[in-house]
Amino acid sequence: MKSSKEDIMNRFTGGIFLENIEWFDQTGNELVHRLPENGSGEIKFGAQLTVRESQAAVLFYKGKACDCFGPGRHTLKTANLPLLTKLLSIPWRGDSPLRAEVYIVNLKFFPNLTWGTQNPVAFRDEELGLIRLRAHGLYTMQVVQPVLFINSLVGTMGKMDTDGISGYLKQVIVSRFNDYLGQTLDTIFNLPGKFDELSDELQKRLTEDFSFFGLSLSQLYITSITPPDEVQKAIDDRSRMGVINDMGKFMQLKAAMAMEKAAETQGEAGAGLGLGLGMMLPSFFAMKQAVPEAPPDKRENGGEKVSCPDCSHAIPADSRFCPKCGHQLLQLVRCIDCGKNLTPKARFCSQCGRMTEQKKEPKICPQCGVENLYNSIFCNECGQRLG
Repeated sequence: MKSSKEDIMNRFTGGIFLENIEWFDQTGNELVHRLPENGSGEIKFGAQLTVRESQAAVLFYKGKACDCFGPGRHTLKTANLPLLTKLLSIPWRGDSPLRAEVYIVNLKFFPNLTWGTQNPVAFRDEELGLIRLRAHGLYTMQVVQPVLFINSLVGTMGKMDTDGISGYLKQVIVSRFNDYLGQTLDTIFNLPGKFDELSDELQKRLTEDFSFFGLSLSQLYITSITPPDEVQKAIDDRSRMGVINDMGKFMQLKAAMAMEKAAETQGEAGAGLGLGLGMMLPSFFAMKQAVPEAPPDKRENGGEKVSCPDCSHAIPADSRFCPKCGHQLLQLVRCIDCGKNLTPKARFCSQCGRMTEQKKEPKICPQCGVENLYNSIFCNECGQRLG
């Protein structure tokens, strides 16, 4: 009983003095910090708030965000008057019902934030088939709308750092990366020299996702896109085969080098080995003569032909549009009713007139059941096209 009386007395005596509110980020990765730290308080009329150049402060009074402050010293105005409010709050055991708190937001850039695929994402390569890729990179983030950020992500938490939201942001980046890669890249053999282009376009697609929470994605880099070890080995083998233009001459060269090395070997063993290779050399020449020439490329005779799915007119396989009816062959967006291929930003189907914009609900992959973002085109888990 005595301790409760002392507690009440401390509350009354504490209501005499004004607050001096300021905050320093000691960790270097804290986005938002609330004062008082233990929850809302009785911030009194005339309390002083000091905001640094790299900060912004938001005053919540009576449960609402009533003002936002930039750099400088500010005088806070509430209905909590020193000592008088304490006397009026006796029915509430000395706690004023006029609650107030200040959220200080760190506006600096947060660089060197990493993103990457926790599990390999599926990618349909035109030359290698279905493969799984791992991707990693860096991004830089900044809070640009403090009130929106607090109301949408922070809520009533006492503080939030970059670790608190990096998990969600990584999932968004990987999902957009998977969609963009499936739309623009046909094979991973075309990756060299495209990292800057991929990074810039991916950053543009993520701008809206970040701004929804009051954040800005100022920089994004793709540092690596790597296939599995077995695919890398196949690529290395293909590179070695590409260097060798004439297999017959290559085998002859190898045989001649072996004979030269054997001739340098002293003793009867070296002489015998050289004699054996000399007897094998005619067979290498015979193999060279027996190797048939590769068939001519079909593209030299006009290229392969396919039928237009709309008018059945024969057109080159690499055409993007049918020259007869104008049907778009490169599928970017397909009408969910009639299956007509549409242009990327079409709002209505040119064939049946159906509106293409759908409700922003998560897409469930019909093959593996994994939930994807509402505008995902490929499944992050199995690579299945979602429509």
